[in-house]
Amino acid sequence: MPYDPPTHRVERSLRATTSARLVAGVDEVGRGAWAGPVTVCAAVTGLRRPPEGLTDSKLLARGRRTELAEVLRGWVTAHGFGHAWPEEIDLLGMTAALRLAAERALQALPQRPDAVILDGSHDYLGAPWHVRTVVKGDRSCVSVAAASVLAKVQRDTLMAELGASHAAFDFQGNAGYPAPTHRAALADLGPTPHHRLTWAYLDALPRWKHLKKPHPLAAVPGPAVAEAEEEQARLF
Repeated sequence: MPYDPPTHRVERSLRATTSARLVAGVDEVGRGAWAGPVTVCAAVTGLRRPPEGLTDSKLLARGRRTELAEVLRGWVTAHGFGHAWPEEIDLLGMTAALRLAAERALQALPQRPDAVILDGSHDYLGAPWHVRTVVKGDRSCVSVAAASVLAKVQRDTLMAELGASHAAFDFQGNAGYPAPTHRAALADLGPTPHHRLTWAYLDALPRWKHLKKPHPLAAVPGPAVAEAEEEQARLF
């Protein structure tokens, strides 16, 4: 199914309506995985014509993503990666972990951006960053699409490396998401050091349920807990 290519419309709008001159697109991958980090890429692209076929990484076959990421590394003006690791996700919760990973990615850029475009409707970054959220920004914004592809390929490569000593889990094939081989290995072997231990998948593993850690918002009354539980229900 063909998709319209991304444009610089949002990047141009930020330049025209604010004092921003350096705009970074930011996207994440790994939010719904059971193992491994959540990974964020920040990409600065300027206003040049993007490489052919650039779009949301989820719409690209693995081989095409890898090829495009190689092109993007030489095409983007700058890019940086940030990770929040499973123990940080367990300690902080996903929203705070996403912020941590995004800040690490932005700090990895050679120059601090004046504005940031975040994929989605939720500003998990916040002040002091000047943020514009864009739903489906990974399809419509050039800088966010570039960040999407670079983040996905970077995390897939990392998960393959982490999985080298845990072959039964097939992290190279599933990148820590709940594929059948991953589920079977969990039931048989239990979680690895790369698994998130506050997550609901452990409730379905009687042999390993005792390893589950309390959610970081468990002691917080009111809507925050309900929102966290609703997010976990959507993921699992």
